[in-house]
This record gives sequence, structure tokens and C-alpha cells, in this order.
Amino acid sequence: MMRLAIGSLRRHRGVYAGTFLAAMLAIALLAGAGMLLLSVLTAKPPADRFAAAPLVVSGVRQVSVETDTVKHKKEGKTKVKRKVKDERLTGAGTLPADLPARIAAVPGVTKVVADSAFPVQVTGLGGMPLRGADDAPVIGHGWSSAELTPYLMRSGRPPAHGEAVIDADLAKRGRVAVGDTLHVTTRTGERSVRVSGIAAPAGRDGLAAQGALFLADGEVTAVSGLTGPTAIGVFARSGVDLSGVVGDAQVYSGDDRVRADLPGALPDYIGPISIFGFVIGITAFAAVFVLTGTVALGVRQRLRELALLRTAGATPGQLRRLLGVESVVLAALAALPAAPLGIVFARAVAARFRALHAVPAQFSVRVDVPVMLLGALAGVLVTFVGARIAARRAVRIAPTQALTETATAGAGGLVPRVLIAVVTAGGAIAVLTFVPLDGPLGMGMSFVSSALLLCAVAAVGPYLVRPLTLLARPLGLAGLLTRAEYRRVAAVAVPLVLMFGINATMLLNSALLTKLTEREQAARDAAATAQVTDPNGLPLSAVRQLVATPGVTGAAALLPTRVIAVKGGKPEDYPAQGLLATGQTALDLDVRSGAYRADGVGASEAMVRQYGWQVGQVVPLWLPDGEQVRLRLTMVYARARGFGDVVLPAGLVAAHDPNGLVSTVGLSYAPGTAQRLRAEFPSLRIAPAASATAAGDASDQQGAWELMVVISLGFTAIAVVNTSAIAAVGRRREYADLRLAGATVGQLRRLAGAEAVVTVFAGLVLGAAVTGVVVGAFSVAQDGTLRWLVDPATYASMAGGVAALGLLAGTLPGRLLLRRRGLAAQA
Repeated sequence: MMRLAIGSLRRHRGVYAGTFLAAMLAIALLAGAGMLLLSVLTAKPPADRFAAAPLVVSGVRQVSVETDTVKHKKEGKTKVKRKVKDERLTGAGTLPADLPARIAAVPGVTKVVADSAFPVQVTGLGGMPLRGADDAPVIGHGWSSAELTPYLMRSGRPPAHGEAVIDADLAKRGRVAVGDTLHVTTRTGERSVRVSGIAAPAGRDGLAAQGALFLADGEVTAVSGLTGPTAIGVFARSGVDLSGVVGDAQVYSGDDRVRADLPGALPDYIGPISIFGFVIGITAFAAVFVLTGTVALGVRQRLRELALLRTAGATPGQLRRLLGVESVVLAALAALPAAPLGIVFARAVAARFRALHAVPAQFSVRVDVPVMLLGALAGVLVTFVGARIAARRAVRIAPTQALTETATAGAGGLVPRVLIAVVTAGGAIAVLTFVPLDGPLGMGMSFVSSALLLCAVAAVGPYLVRPLTLLARPLGLAGLLTRAEYRRVAAVAVPLVLMFGINATMLLNSALLTKLTEREQAARDAAATAQVTDPNGLPLSAVRQLVATPGVTGAAALLPTRVIAVKGGKPEDYPAQGLLATGQTALDLDVRSGAYRADGVGASEAMVRQYGWQVGQVVPLWLPDGEQVRLRLTMVYARARGFGDVVLPAGLVAAHDPNGLVSTVGLSYAPGTAQRLRAEFPSLRIAPAASATAAGDASDQQGAWELMVVISLGFTAIAVVNTSAIAAVGRRREYADLRLAGATVGQLRRLAGAEAVVTVFAGLVLGAAVTGVVVGAFSVAQDGTLRWLVDPATYASMAGGVAALGLLAGTLPGRLLLRRRGLAAQA
């Protein structure tokens, strides 16, 4: 059987070249996406701030919630199952100020070094912001904690009052030398420091994920606002036990020591996990869809040969095994070049995501052989399953049809096709109806519903295409052929449906979210006269001076932060804002109930609906440093896009968020005040509120979605060309018969062009139907408005691109085939 399969592949190189290409690309994409997901799941911080300390003590870096589930068994017995779910904090709480002394008193401890880590905004010569390698944040410390890495002095001396030591990487990037003056901003205020020295870890200029600035130990509390250390390095003999003195704090050793660092100094891979999970989801669906269709079309082109084998005595079971072996051999051969292509794909995608700031700058692709093997295995399995599905109907062909059968055959049982279509379409309707598409799962669920609808279209594709071919009557022979061969038209049109349905849905939904975010941002800012920002952020003390300027009639200062809320035993992280509001309204959140109060908390309509909160209720929240607060809900607002789901008192955020700086200040002021503000605060940027940019990371998210669309478009475009080429090659005999009947090459080219028009029309109609259903439901879920186009320019360009590709793919292979002089002899 193996020898026969290899011989068959050699004889049908033209038919199977397309399947080979599809399998190779599918395996490469699956392997590449798998390596991206594995890399982000196993990513570790690139450097350890506490490399020199055997043990590190720190507070908890996550909110943990325990829930007990009681299960009742037979004979009256019960079993209690405890689950613990965690959510990572974005800040770090402080340890008791006396804890270092208590640890130092433990027998076996030889030395204790306390570390107070806090983010700082540093401006160098000419007002240029200083950042670490790969745009990493700068973290401030007391000089005594330099030995925890250790940092060694390269030039200068340790800092005294009003001085600082910076790492060599910062000095090199900012062209800073000993004796220069730096401007430092923290949540406690702004100050200038003189550079007394430059230090670096042994053999390096700095740490890969963070820059370092060291102050005199006596100034750390005033500059950072911390009441105690964030971590404690412990030098001790092996086996020392600290559990009796550290209380609820954590003790880390080995590779776990990095977990004690300030969370803001470590790359965050939580978001990229969902991004790459979505990439592999899109890739897997497109691979299964494309491979199954390509293999099935390739098998259909061999119906005449299969009938001849049946005439020679082959049984249906033998033909199924033959087609199965052929598919396995073909996919296995395709896997050989696919592996290096997968690595190239993964690295290219990672580089683009780094440029979009969708993943940490330190992220790198981990080449993993087992993942590549799993990608190859998945490609082989899908190809094999596709061949078996196609063979189920094809091998039942009657031996007598060997003399009459061409490239057409029955499309398979109607009942199972309809059943599959009903189940998948019903699943799509359920997702669109019952899943809250306006929540964080909205984009993902819209993709799932698109995939289900596309599966339904693929299942009953021939029956959906058939009525559309009736519109081709005016095309003469092309109309007759497309009506007679509607199954072949469906086989080529379905990849066009996939190409348009998936990609247009993602692009339009992403564009809709961006538009709605910009619209809400503009509506929020409309009440203000201007938006004031500072490149480094503003401490609250500076904001209070700003809003006290004569002529300022109202202000709304925002401090971006994160909070954690718990529902059903599961902690969830949410974007939030600290708000300082004075005077007349300068921020319009579209309050639906209650009112803003400086001692209360506000929540978005979506969050209130999710948690079942009511105005007046006391709600528990966890702040970035792990501090739990209980505040009364005083306001429910609607304009949360690009803003956040929770509004907290600005002072509370400044005290518990390590950054604690104001990002923007909306101001209302009398005429002539702008000149006074620019004179008194020359470093501030004052722009009209109407020209303010959207808050949040909407542009980065849009870029990430567009990159995923490019990946999907590339793969599906190749699938369209591939399928059209296979279909054209399978029509050699038909074209040869028409040539013998007197048709000219020009007539056949026009025939192929007219058939391509019908195919593209069918693909666009069905693709537009899928897109319209999903985009319409997604749009209604967002703001109650039904939209199908969202962005006419994007919709038209997408439809035009798919149409152009479909026409090119439908006509070019036929033209190349008709150039062969011996075509008529093949009849």
C-alpha cells in the first residue's frame, strides 16, 4: 500500500502540489503559533535583582481567594474540595519596618539588607526622559541594597544627601556623567539630584528589564513614600528557618527570588497569553478549514481514476486506506520544510508584536522541538481526516462510471450535512445571544461565532451556492456550467467565504471598538477647556498647585491604576482611575445613578451589572499593593471605554499605587488663563480638549488585531489560490473536450473568467452574510445600535481585495493551462 501511495503521489504531482503547499503552510503556522504560546507561558524575567542574596523575603504579590466546594457522596459522606485562585498584583506592599532587625536576630542569619523599590521618572540633559534597555522602567532604591544584585561602582562615589548613583546603561543612553543633574519625579513630588557615581552589575551595564537609580538610604522614605521595605535580602547559612519571624510574608530562594521584585519592574506576560492563544485559535481553525477543503477537492479530481481502480477489483476499504496513506505521506513530507518556516513565522510575529508594545520588549521565541512535532502531527492528522471524509463518498463510485465520470460527483449525504449546519449555526446563535459581547470576551466570542457560522456554510455550501448560480443565466455557457457544476463552484467559493467572513469580522469589530472608544473619550473631555499632561506624570502636590491657579474654574485629575474585585471565588483585575475633581465639571462620565463623592467609589454600568452592585452598597476592592479597602458605591457611570471600570479617590490611589502619578488633568478656565499656566508651569503640555488623544491602549490593540488579520489573510489567500489551481488542473479533460468541439482559446478564457465572476459573487454574498450577522450582533451589544458596515472604507477594501484575488485565482490557472499546445490531445 505504501509503494502504491508513493507511486500515486508521483503521478498526480499537479493535483497534490496544492495540498502539499496547504499542509506545509498549515504545519508551519501551527508550529509557529504553538512556539509563541509556549514561549509566553514559560517566559521568565530576564534578570534577577536579588541574584546575590540566598534568601529574599517579601510581601504577597497576588490576591489569593480560597473557596470550598462540598460534594455529597453515597452513604451520606461528603467531600470538601478546596480551590485557590490568584490574581497578580501590579504593585508591592511594604513589610514592617522592624522586620529586618527581627530577621537579623534569627540564629544562622549573617546579614540582612532591606530593599525599598519604587518607580521613578527621570529626566536627563535637555529634558530627555531616561529609560532602561528596551524602554524598561527606572526603579529607585536605597544605596545599601545595591549589593543584592550586586551593583559595583564604576566611577564616582556612593550618594550623599541630594545625590544619586545610576546604572551604566542609563548613563550611556542618556549621555549622563558624574556631576550632572537629573530631574526625578515620584508620587511624593519633584526634585533634582546630582549624579555622584555610576554603577553596574558585574560584566553588564545594567539589568535587562529595569534601570536603576540609587539614593542615599536616609532619603528613600521621603522620595518613595514607602513606610517600610518592599523586600529583604537575607544572607544566612543553609537550612535557616525564617517562618517564625516573617509572619504572612513569603520567603523565596533559588529562581523564585525574582518574584520578590517590584511587579512593575518585571515584564507582564498575562496579556500576551491571551493574544497568542487567540493567534493559535485563528491559525488552527483556518488550518483545519483550508486543509480539509483542499484535500477533499484533490480527491474529487481523481474520481475517474478511483472508478478505474474499482473496475480493477479494488474494494472501497482499500481505496480509503490508499487515500489515507497518501495523505499521511504527503503531510509528513510537507512537515520537513514547515519546521524552519514555523520558526521564521514565530520570530517575525514576535518582532511585530514587540514593535506594537503588545508583548514585553524582552519577549523572545523559544524554539521547541516537541511543539514543532505536535504541529506536524496536527497537520498530518487534519490531512488524514480530510482525506477520509472525502473518501467516504468518493470510493463508493461505481466501476462502470470510469468511462463517464469527470470531476463531479455527489456532495455526500444531505442529512449529516444539514445536521452539522444546524448544530454549528445554533451554537453561533447561542454565543451571539447569551454571551455578553460587550465584555472582555466580546472579540474572542465574535471570532468563535464566525467560525461556527463558517462551519455551517461549509457543511451545506453546495446547497447555498446552487440558488446563487441561477443568477448567472445571462452568462450563457458559463451560466449553464456553474449551475450544473455548483458543487465545484462551492468548493472554490468556500475559501473565499472564509477569507472574507473571518477577516472582515475581526477588522470591523476592532474598528468599531476603536471608534466607540474615541467617541467616548471625546464626550468625556467635552466638559473641559483643555487637557494638561506632563511626559513624566504629575504628583498630586503639583496638581493641587495647578488647579489653584487663578482663572481655573474646574479640574479633573486622573491617576491610572488597577484594582482587583472578587466574584464567585475568582479574583479579576480591572483598569481604574483615581480622580481628583474640583470646581465645575471638567469630566463627563455620563453618570447614570448616584454622584461623584471624594470618599466613595464609582463603577461602570458593565461592572455593576456583572457584580450585582447597587448605589449605597459597600464594595470590597484590592489596590495595587494588596491593600483591601471597603468603599461605598456612590456613582454608576456609562463612559468607561478607554477609561476604566472603577473610579477611586485620587489620594487613595497615590498612596497605594507604586507609580501614583497623574496622567492627565482636564481643566476649565477663564479666557487668558492658558498663558498664565504656560508661564507658571513651562514643562506642561496644554492642548484643547477636542484634540486630546484616546486614553488606554486602543491603538496598540488595534495594531495587534490588524497583525492577526494579516496572518489570517495570508493563509486564506494562499488557500484561495491553491483551491482554484487544483480545480483548474482537474478540468484539463473538460477544456480539451471543448477545444476538440471547436472552442477557441479566447472563448475558453472568457468562459473561465465568467465562471470566476460567479464563484466570487457566491463567496462574497455568503461571506457578507456571515460578517453581517456577527458584526450586527456585536454592534448591538456595544451600544444598542445595529451596524453592518461599521467602516465602509474598510469593508469596501476588504471586499475588493477578496474579489480581486478570487478573480485572479479563478482565471490565471486556466490561462496557464490553455497555453499548453497539447491540451486537445488529452481528450
